[in-house]
Formats: sequence, structure tokens, C-alpha cells
Amino acid sequence: MNHYLKIAAGFLTLLTAASETPIQIQEDFKVEKLYSPSEAGLGSWVSMTFDPQGRLITSDQFGGLYRLRLESPIQVEKLSIPGDTLGFGAAQGMVFHKDVLYLLVNYNGKDQHKSGLYKLEDLNKDDTFETLTLIKGLKGEGEHGPHSLVLDPAEEHLYLIAGNHTDLPKMDEYLLSPTWKHDNLYPFLKDPRGHATDRKEPGGWIAKVELASGKWTLVAAGFRNAFDLAFNEDGELFAYDSDMEWDLGMPWYRSTRLCHVINGSEFGWRTGSGKWPEYHVDQVAPLLHMGQGSPTNLISLKNAAFPEDYKNTLLAFDWSFGIIYSIHLKRERESYQAEKKEFLSGIPLPLTDGVIGPDGALYFLTGGRKLQSNLYKVSYVGNKPKIKPSETLHPFALRRKLESLPKDLDQIWPYLDHEEAQIKYAARMALEHISPEKWETKVLSEPSFSKRIIGLMALCRAKEKVNKAGLERSLLEIPVNTLTLQQRLEYWRVWEIYISRHGQPIQITAFHQFLPFPNQDDSENRQVAKLMVATQHPQAVSRLLPYLEQNQENVQYASAEHLILRNPNYGIDLARLLEKLPPENQMFYAILLSEQKVGWTPKLEETYFKWYKKAFQYRGGLSYVGFLDNARKNALNRVTRKTFLHQLSGGDDLNPSGNDLITAPEGPGRSWKTEDATALFKDGWGIRDFSKGQNLYKATLCDKCHTLQGEGGNIGPDLTRLGTRFDIKGIVEAIIEPNLSISDQYAATHLQLKNGETRVGKIINEDAQYISLSQNPFTPTITMKIPKKDVVSRQISTVSMMLPGLINGLNEEEVRDLVAFLMAGGDPNHSVYQP
Repeated sequence: MNHYLKIAAGFLTLLTAASETPIQIQEDFKVEKLYSPSEAGLGSWVSMTFDPQGRLITSDQFGGLYRLRLESPIQVEKLSIPGDTLGFGAAQGMVFHKDVLYLLVNYNGKDQHKSGLYKLEDLNKDDTFETLTLIKGLKGEGEHGPHSLVLDPAEEHLYLIAGNHTDLPKMDEYLLSPTWKHDNLYPFLKDPRGHATDRKEPGGWIAKVELASGKWTLVAAGFRNAFDLAFNEDGELFAYDSDMEWDLGMPWYRSTRLCHVINGSEFGWRTGSGKWPEYHVDQVAPLLHMGQGSPTNLISLKNAAFPEDYKNTLLAFDWSFGIIYSIHLKRERESYQAEKKEFLSGIPLPLTDGVIGPDGALYFLTGGRKLQSNLYKVSYVGNKPKIKPSETLHPFALRRKLESLPKDLDQIWPYLDHEEAQIKYAARMALEHISPEKWETKVLSEPSFSKRIIGLMALCRAKEKVNKAGLERSLLEIPVNTLTLQQRLEYWRVWEIYISRHGQPIQITAFHQFLPFPNQDDSENRQVAKLMVATQHPQAVSRLLPYLEQNQENVQYASAEHLILRNPNYGIDLARLLEKLPPENQMFYAILLSEQKVGWTPKLEETYFKWYKKAFQYRGGLSYVGFLDNARKNALNRVTRKTFLHQLSGGDDLNPSGNDLITAPEGPGRSWKTEDATALFKDGWGIRDFSKGQNLYKATLCDKCHTLQGEGGNIGPDLTRLGTRFDIKGIVEAIIEPNLSISDQYAATHLQLKNGETRVGKIINEDAQYISLSQNPFTPTITMKIPKKDVVSRQISTVSMMLPGLINGLNEEEVRDLVAFLMAGGDPNHSVYQP
């Protein structure tokens, strides 16, 4: 008999008390909290699917599988497998199909279960799984390991997605030709803190498994850590890829992105600085930039009982900032236009997985990383007509024909220069699947320059050894000044792939005379500049160095400010970045010139190295300083005045690792708890250092928001007399757990707008028409003006404007010195500094 662990007394409606997360949602939708696995001691759930009987199957991130009957009262059963003494689970992807439960398992443990694709079967139909079968083991685990599973619309294939720490297994077929390489002439800098330094192309990947035959096919690659994938109503595939937050501020940073995954897609992830910029035309460009966050789930609403407004719409889950975005798709030629809206949000709301139930409602989970886990249901309660099943349509017929990899050149050749990027991409990929010996001569003499460029790109990629003289002659006879901008970007990219794979041009002088710089377009400038430095153009320094003084707006963080207070643990990096945003164009050229050996004069060297000292004062992600320092050291390897230029470039301002400024804490830090930090003072203050405490006060950014001894910010309370009002525990608790007690005077406000979106910040000013909201505590004077007519409601936020984790980089002695400085109110004569 099945044993039910817990019975919940009916559906629970969403509470808005302090113990519950208030959830904002679009008008005419209702949210219900159904169940809390955390409260029942059943772990933190991260994936789910419905079985044919309408029961929900769920998995704990680090534990077992559960089956839920959703009728009132809810019944929860822990699933067991005969002979399995360890408690099989840890599935991040699940699909139930024809009485078989398919699981994509991501195991961190060292027990008998390994990561891979499994299936569970109930062979004797007694409603108990008896057989567990490993279909294919995968080498990869953790948060960049194997992730999610979906069934294709024809129910013939399972599609699975894995992060960039999952090795690509041997495939039976490759829709993306397996000739991938680094293919980036930009200086290669690995992450200075060691993240993913041993991970190589092709990065994260998507494969499909034919259910009838077991055939494995590589569909796409070049992701960082896309967590989920979904088919829309047209049968097109999409994935939601993650960013690398340590890269914030660097010219190669790529925000989270929605990708339209066509067969054979390459999305250009490479480790460290090697990530391909979007103007590399041998990749599929993202459909939509989503901003900063941690993608977890992507789901199509094709089977949802939602209004017609949500036809051909995806829901994208962001774990970090607690937002479900609705992505509304509109067909545009061979792809889509995509519009992002905020569908649902909560602070905090660590979203993990979602699925459309048999009743057409959305069911979603929160949890992950052993956080509080809950199950919710979202229903449409308005009066608009519901989504109707789509007619049988066959869009994108030409692209899909090319994606089938025809072997007839006559079917491919006309489309090598098609005006649609995805048609052109599919045609080139089809060409690369044909032996180059069958088309090399044809492409070298192709009269259409636009076709020749794409054909030569395919040749450079597909052939291990090319006829360098013939290929260079074919390239150099193309009149670049007659090409469109898009064609020129393709042309320069061919040269980059050629040099990257096949070495320096034979006709180097002719090539240098051929390189135009500057150009009107920034992308073309960057592409040509890479070629100049890679081939050591004698005028590279004189032409590129002026760009180190060029100021250019960094637009990819334009919408980041509103995320900061949604999750201060993650928002702190954005807050720091936006306070002192690095100039991306300057960064690009400075790092590029670190590889240039010729063309320097003493004066030009000094101009170049002075730039680094200034650049170290900007802020970026965790690896910002380390990346810059590694580029600086590369450049120093090529000079004779090493000591002088080391000092001029700010080398003495860095700690021995080069990953932080000296003003930064020494560490090593830890995730401080109030009781642990308070225990440091059980034997008294010890001998404290005022100057260290003063430096740590600034290093942990206290001065940005607080006034002390008449100096600092005013977004938080004055700390001069803090020691007269709080004891040691009170000070420590206020630092580590700022949400425990929030004064109305310094609280943030949560505004819900008519369009369903939310904004969180401190109200700086308010008049009859507008509310001025400050969303970044480090830049309180920068405000967003919100018309009052657009505000539906407001409430005091339960999240403090003070960002937590500010002392997590401090070691024990540093915590003592900081708390002593706060207790003293910045007074060096306070008793804590007396013997």
C-alpha cells in the first residue's frame, strides 16, 4: 500500500502576512499556494511533471521523488523503487510519456546513482515503479550540469539541455557540424578566479533522443548554462540562457537571453574573454536580451487556459529576482519579434520549475539550494476568450528544408546569401555537412561576392588544411567598399576564422593595406581592430589608442537598476556596477592592445598604462579587477620599463592576487551568521586597529548610505552614535540581517503599476503627479519618475534598502575591526581603542 506522508487541509489561498511572500500578478489572474514541501520536511523541489492520471510528480534538488494528488485534501507520496536503498531522485528534468517517466538526473553525490538520462517504468501496472534504467550516463553535475527535458510536438523525441560543465557525449548525428573551435582573435583571458577555466567549446548543448530507435542527435550548442527549453505553438524551439555575473562590466559580458534554437545552432559561448560578440555572423543571434538574473524555467502557454492575449507566448522564470516574464512572440519572416512583460513577481520568490496542468492552470515551484520551497497554482479568472488550439501550420518551410541537411549543392547554393540571417545560416550549415572537396573550387571562383564570402567561411571551418594562397587571393579580390555593412562584417569574420584556424596571411603587407580603420560602425571597428592586432599591424597603436579616451554609453545595463532591491544578495553587484560603470569601448581597445608588440613609443606606452590606474577605480563583477590586471600584466611582458610602468598603471594599488584593490578586505571571507560574528567578542575587543576599521567601513560600502562624523550618504541612519544605542549583538545583527528591523524612515516602497510590473525603491520626492523613486542605494540621487496615474498600489517593502552580505568578504579580525569602528562611531579616542 502507498504511504502518504502528509495531508494538507485543502487549497491554501495566498497569504500576505510577514511569513508569506506577497505575489504581484497581472490583472484577472489568481495565485494560490497549494503546498509547502519545506514545511513538511520534504526538501526543496526543483522539477515536476504531470502523469496520465493528473497527478503531479516532483523532485527534490538533492533528494527523492514525490507524487501528489491535487484534489482536496492534497496527498503526498514519496516514490520508492524496489532494491533502491539510496532514494533515487535529484532530477532537474522530468517527462511522463506513455506510462514511462523519463528523468534527467543531476547528481552531486558519490553514491551509486550518476548523472544521466533515466527511465522509470511500471511494468505490471500496479501503480508502482519497479524498473529503473539508465539510458545514457552523462559526465557533469551541479548547477551547470544536466538540466531539463521536453517532449517534441510530434511526441517522437525527447529534447534535453545541459550546462557548460557537462561533457558532450558522442552523438549518432550532429546537426551542428562538429568542427567548433575557439575562433576569436581577441586576447584570451581565463577567469582570474578559476571559474570554468577548463571548459571548452562547444559549451552548453541541446540534444534530441529518438524514442523509437534511441538515436542521439546534437541539435545546438554554444550556451553558457541554459536551464530549460520549450516548443511554441509553431513547433519552434527556444532556450533561456544565463549570464556570467562575474563578467559584469567587461566588454564580453552577455546578459541572460532568450534564444530561438534552429537546428544546428551555435550560440558562441567560450570561456573567459572568448565569448563571441553578437556581430559574429557564424552564430545565431539571441532573439531577446532579458537582462540580469538566473534563468530556471521556460514554458509554452499553448495548452494553458489563458486569454487570447497569451497566444504564442512563453513564460520565462528568473530565480534570482523572483520574476516570471511573459514573452509574447510575433512571427517575423524566418524568426520572431519578442516582447517581454512582467507576468508575476515576488520578493523573495526563488522560482524553480513550472508546468501547465491538465486543467490549463499554471503550476509552479519555488526553492532550490535548499531554500524554502512552495507549490503554487495560477488560474485565469477573467472573462476574455481562452486560447484556442492553433491550426496546423507549416511556417519557416524553407529554413526547415535546409535544416534537414540536403546533400544536393543546387538546393543549398542559392541561399548562401539570402537576406534572412537564419536562412543564410541554415544554408551554410548544410554546406559544411558536405565534403569540401565537392565545392571548394566552386566557392573560390564564385562570381557573387556575397555568396563567396559565406562559402569561404564554410571552407575555413570545414577543411582542416586549406589552400592558403588560393583562399587569400579569393578574399583579397573582393571589393570591400562595395559591400553592405552586414556583408563587411561577414567578410572580416572570414578573415578572423581563417587566421585563427590556419595562421597568419601569406600576403601580410597586402592584407594590412586592405584594412580600413576607423569605420562608421562600432562593430566593424572592433572586428577590424582585432585583425590589426592579431597580425601586428604597424599602425595599430596610433589608430586604436585614441579610443581609450572615448566615452560611450553602456546600454546593456539600462534596465538593471530596478532589479537591485528585488534580491539584494544578487542586486549588490548591480548596485556597485551602476555606481561606477566601466566604459565598455575603452575596455575593449585597452585589453586588445595588451597583445600589440610593435608601434609603441615611450609616450604612447605611458598614455596606455596610465589608463589602467583609472580603470581600476570603476566597478564590475567579481572578476573585473583580475581580468584587467591580467591584461595589464600581458602588456608589461612586452616593455622594458617594467617597474616604472607597473607603478604608473596602478600595480601597487592591487593585493598580491591581483583580483582586488588593496582597499578591499583581505579575507578569506565566509557567509557570516549573527551568532558566529557575535561570538568573536566573547573575550572582549582585543587590540583593535582604527585605520583598518576605517578602511573596512569604506570597503564594505557603509559610507555610501550612512553618515558618520558628518560625512557620507543619507539614505540610511546616521551611525555616529550607533554605539550608544546598540550593543555588539545589535550592531552585528543589523549588518547581517537588515530585514529584521526596518525603520519607516528608511524603508523601501513596493509599487505595483497598471501594466502589472513592479518597482521597488525609496521614495525621494512625491508631488500631485509623480513619485520619484531611487532604486540604487549607492546612487540615491538618480531617480525614476513614475506617474501616479500608473500606480495601482503601494506597500512598504519587507526588504531593507541595506544590502545584506556586505561583510561576507571579511575574515574574523576584519569583522572585529569593523564592528569596533562602528561601536566607536568613527572616534579614534573611543574606549574600544584603549589598552
